[in-house]
Amino acid sequence: MATNPMEKYLSEVKNFTEGTLVQGRVIEVRSNDVLVDIGYKSEGLIPRAEFDDPDTIKTGDVVEVLLEKIEDEDGMVVLSYEKAALKKNWDSIVKLCNEGGTIEGRVKAKVKGGLMVAIGVDAFLPASQIDVIPPRNLDEFVGKTYQFKVVKINEERKNIVLSRRELIEQERDDRRKQVLNQMQAGQIRMGTVKNITDFGAFVDLEGIDGLLHVTDMSWGRINHPSELVKVGDQIEVMVLEVDRDKERISLGLKQKNRNPWDDIALKYPVGSKVRGRIVSVVPYGAFVQIEDGVEGMIHVSEMSWTKRIARASDVLKAGDEIDAVVLDIKRDEQKIALGIRQLESNPWTHVPKKYPPGTHVSGKVRNLTNFGAFVEIEEGIDGMVHVSDLSWTRKVTNPAEVLKKGQKVEAVVLEVDPANQRMSLGIKQLETDPWRSIEQRYRIGDLIKGKVVKLTSFGAFIELPDKLEGLVHISQISEDRIEKIKDALKVGQEVNARVIKVDSHERRIGLSIKAAAYSNEQLEAEKRMFEDALRPGEAIVDLEHAFERAEDEKDEKNQ
Repeated sequence: MATNPMEKYLSEVKNFTEGTLVQGRVIEVRSNDVLVDIGYKSEGLIPRAEFDDPDTIKTGDVVEVLLEKIEDEDGMVVLSYEKAALKKNWDSIVKLCNEGGTIEGRVKAKVKGGLMVAIGVDAFLPASQIDVIPPRNLDEFVGKTYQFKVVKINEERKNIVLSRRELIEQERDDRRKQVLNQMQAGQIRMGTVKNITDFGAFVDLEGIDGLLHVTDMSWGRINHPSELVKVGDQIEVMVLEVDRDKERISLGLKQKNRNPWDDIALKYPVGSKVRGRIVSVVPYGAFVQIEDGVEGMIHVSEMSWTKRIARASDVLKAGDEIDAVVLDIKRDEQKIALGIRQLESNPWTHVPKKYPPGTHVSGKVRNLTNFGAFVEIEEGIDGMVHVSDLSWTRKVTNPAEVLKKGQKVEAVVLEVDPANQRMSLGIKQLETDPWRSIEQRYRIGDLIKGKVVKLTSFGAFIELPDKLEGLVHISQISEDRIEKIKDALKVGQEVNARVIKVDSHERRIGLSIKAAAYSNEQLEAEKRMFEDALRPGEAIVDLEHAFERAEDEKDEKNQ
C-alpha cells in the first residue's frame, strides 16, 4: 500500500526544536484560526490574518511555519506562519549583504527619527543618514526606491540600520578625486559660487571646491568679493594651481582677460593727460580709475602748487570725473602716480625772477613754529624766517617771542629754491649788523647805563641803549660774595656798569657793576680776575650758550 508523502515526512520527524522552520499540514480552517499539524503530539493554531491570502487556505495544504514553542499552557504547539516568512526573508537578506555592503530598498513610511525601508525585511534609515544635509521634509522620500549602505545588522533584535548619506559621500569623494586628477593649471572650467568670505569666494567644480581669491578676481580694485559674485552664480574660471596632496585648487577670474598693465607705459606715457573717475579717497590722496583694472593715485602733494592740503577730501570726492597728468609708472607694482596741479603752470617757476635775493618784501605771518615763522608774500607763496634771522642783538629761542600770527612784517629775500618751493627770508637783514662797529661804539672802561632783562644762575643780562645785551657775571656784581643773583638784582632794574670786555667775533660784551667807580688799573685787574673765574670753555657773554645753561632762567625772569 502506497504511503502518503506527508505521512512519510511526519514519520521521519523525531526531534522538534523551538525557533526552527518546520512543515505542517492544514487539518482545519476556522473563521479566525487555521489548525496545523506538524506531526507532533499536539496541533497548533495560527491566526488566519498571518497568511498573505487567508481565503485561499484549505484543508490539506502543506505550509512552512516557525515553531515558536513546543507546548503552551493548554498543551498545544505554538506556531507562526508570518514569523516563518520573516525568518526566511531575514536569512535571505543576511546572505545577500553584510555590514558595509549595498542593497536596494523602497521607503515604506516615515517613523520617529527617520524612515522605514523595505529591503525584504524592514530596515531603519536614520534622518541624519538620508542625505549629506539632513532634509526638512521626510515625506518626500516615501514610496521612492534608492540604493543604501548596510551600516549595522543586529541578529538578536533582527533589525538593520541603513545609510544613504555614506553612499552619496563616497560617490562625491570618488567624483572629486576623478575631477582632481583631471584638473590642470590653465584650464577654463564652469563652477558654482558656494560661499563668499572677506578674502575670496569658494567655487564648486563638479564636487570639489576651489578658492577664487579676491586678488585674482579683477585687475582693478575690489574692496570685497561680493562686489563681483554672489552665492549661486555660475561662473567661468581659470585653474591657476592644483595641489593634489592637499586637494587645494586656486582659481582666477581676471586671468581670463588680458592684463591691462602689460602695455600701460605705451598707452599712458609719462606726461600724458588722462581722464578718470575717483573711486576712493584717503587722507593722503585719491585713487582714480582710468580704465577697468587700471587705477592711478594722486598724492595730496600733487594737488596744488600753492595750497597746503591737509586731507585729499578737502579737494576731491569719490565719484568725481577729473583730468590728471601721468607723473610716473611702475608696471611691475601696478602703480601709476598722477597729479592735477600739473594741469596748471607752477607759480614757483617765476619766483626767482620776481623775488631775487636782496629783494625787500612784505607779508603776513601765516604760521609760527619752534624754528621760525612762515610769511605769506603772495597767495600760495610763503617765505620762512629762521629764528636766527630775527634779530642781530637778541637771542630769540622761539619766534613767538617777537612775532605773532597775522602780524604784517617786512623782510629781505635771502635765498630762493624753486625746485623745493622754498624761500628764505630775513628780518634782521633790514638793519645794519651793529656788531660790525661794536668796537668803535663800546670800549673797555666805558661807563654805561642799562636795564636788567634776564637773570641766570651765573649772571645777569643788561640791555644797552642800542638793544645790544651785555653780561654781568655773578662775580662782577658786588665786592661782597653773592650766592644767588636774585638777592642782588631784579629784572627791570636800571644799573650802571663798566665795559670790561668786547669781542665782535664772538658777539659778546662783558660788564661789571662793581667796577663802575674803578680806576683804569683796577679795571684791568678785574678783567683778568673775571676771565679766570670762568669755567674752561664757558662763554661769558656768548648769548647762545649762556641762555641754554640758564637753569632757573624762567623762575628768575618772573621775579
